[in-house]
Amino acid sequence: MRTTEIPLTDHHCHGVVTRQLDRPGFEELLSEGPRGTFDSAIGLAVRRWCAPILDLPPHADAAEYLARRAEIGWREATSRLLGAAGVTRWFLDTGYGGADLAGFAELSGGEVREIVRLEQVAEQVIAENGATATIFDDIEAALRARIGTAVGLKTIAAYRCGLDFPVTHRPPAALIPQARITDRNLIGWLVGLGARLGAEYGLPLQIHTGFGDPDLRLHRADPALLTDFLHATAGTGLSVMLLHCWPFHRNAAYLAHAFDHVRLDLGLAIPYVGQRATALLAETLELAPFGALLYSSDGYGLPELHYLGAKLWRDGLGAVIDGWLADDVLTLADADRLIAAIAYGNAERTYRL
Repeated sequence: MRTTEIPLTDHHCHGVVTRQLDRPGFEELLSEGPRGTFDSAIGLAVRRWCAPILDLPPHADAAEYLARRAEIGWREATSRLLGAAGVTRWFLDTGYGGADLAGFAELSGGEVREIVRLEQVAEQVIAENGATATIFDDIEAALRARIGTAVGLKTIAAYRCGLDFPVTHRPPAALIPQARITDRNLIGWLVGLGARLGAEYGLPLQIHTGFGDPDLRLHRADPALLTDFLHATAGTGLSVMLLHCWPFHRNAAYLAHAFDHVRLDLGLAIPYVGQRATALLAETLELAPFGALLYSSDGYGLPELHYLGAKLWRDGLGAVIDGWLADDVLTLADADRLIAAIAYGNAERTYRL
């Protein structure tokens, strides 16, 4: 099934590094851990699929790839790779990696909108105001000011305390000023505030789930831990976006099946699993309603990640659909509708574009 020409809405990603990178700097961004390397599935994918974008043969070796990247410069390499992704809309989480929306729009040639990270706003307000009597009202006011032009909110509770945070609308009795919020009760209140504002403004709430860097504890990033939160937010008008999900993508697919306000993506996982993207998509679509799965790359730092997210997603979904067509599971018309929905239609509906 041809998926190469269909436009994508990347509903969750980050900015790119705007400087030349040496090999250690480049390889560091190829991993969620401290030992990024070309000797990995994602390294192979860069050499196979990104090299031709920079006028190199497929499978160019790492040294040749980086030399060519340096020759044309980071700006030209970035523009080529972002442009080749075929993304018309990018939603940037500006809480990590900067907030240069205009710069990213210039490099990518697409529409760029902002996702506001709850923890970043709260930490900024606490740093500026301290533990005043009005601090929780101040955090809410700051969030309301930020989300006027945003398309969504996001929490990284998985990194700070895990997804088994208490579901509460009450702020904690006391606040100890800290540069990095980790208190479970404060996180629970903050996520609850995000859910309330999301329902009020019609903005989805994105929640990091599944794997990430070593700052999180993977067993506490299982989206199944959000079941009580999902019960509490059902029927409020809020849409909950479960990001990334691997290796709990089947759990996330179940939640999307069980709760009609839940959506999910496979963003961060797709580039890193390389050719296994087909299996990952197939396992997710076993149970997830077709209207609940969205595309994202979660690209950060390297435009290669934004491009590979799109390339491997297109190839993987195309392979899944080809198999279904061969088995007479669906018609060509069904296939076209499914692909368009996941590529951009579900995002347009969920984010009310």
